[in-house]
Amino acid sequence: MNPVVGLDISKGESQVQAFPDKGKPYRKSFKVDHTLNGLSSLVAFLEDVKGESGKKPSVILEATGHYQTPVVQYLEERGYLLIIINPLISYKARGSSLRKVKTDAIDTYLLCELFYKEELEPYKRRGIQLLNLRNLTRQHENITGVMIQTKLQFQAVLEQVFPEYKGVFGDLYSVVSLLTLSEFPSSEDILKASEETITDKIFGLCKSRSIKWANEKAIQLKAAAARNPFEKTVYQSHILSLSMYINILLQYKEHLSKLETEIDALAKEIEEYTIIKSIPGIGEKIAATIM
Repeated sequence: MNPVVGLDISKGESQVQAFPDKGKPYRKSFKVDHTLNGLSSLVAFLEDVKGESGKKPSVILEATGHYQTPVVQYLEERGYLLIIINPLISYKARGSSLRKVKTDAIDTYLLCELFYKEELEPYKRRGIQLLNLRNLTRQHENITGVMIQTKLQFQAVLEQVFPEYKGVFGDLYSVVSLLTLSEFPSSEDILKASEETITDKIFGLCKSRSIKWANEKAIQLKAAAARNPFEKTVYQSHILSLSMYINILLQYKEHLSKLETEIDALAKEIEEYTIIKSIPGIGEKIAATIM
């Protein structure tokens, strides 16, 4: 049968166990660091296993996210067949074993045994384009999640300073809305300013809309300030927090915009993107994520 080397990958190091043939472990299990020297010694060991069995060994490991990346790339470039399995498969195999203790050495041993028991598919290398797309869509998802939390914190502060501001602009989190609030963070600031001053400020922030629209928003702002239950801002810390959250939200919007531009440019170069996007209800972002 074909030889196999099992790797139990963790942060910065891997436990290694080899089987030249079924039921025949080769030497003792040992660890290698995820450094150039460590991975070079791993390849030297794989060559020893090849010399013992006469065949190039397959390498089996669990999917461990970014921890596996340097090992996978290093071995791929040297032409080794990789088998990356779902951790649930190895967990199930471990559960059927009489030895319930979990150690790195035992895990690598079980990975090698699993290689001979199951019909496992080899790892299919993704193109650089798809890997870049995956990284960008995941980053987009992460920033979106953090932005949602920031929006909730922003709203909590706004409700203690100027709750009537919500509804003045169609989108509370639009750039013009956030920048206007940054200029006039409290009802006091709006009531002190003239209607013309507020109109000019809003028009300067949103050149794509007419001066008439900016004046309508200025009138609505004045009315909202007059209705505001907080006549005076008692806690200046709230104004400081509001300004901080506005800056953070604007930065997040800028980062997301850059990511979306990169994602769209990458995805358009892949034929499947157009096919997936043609499905009703699936837009650009979802199509790129599916790919």
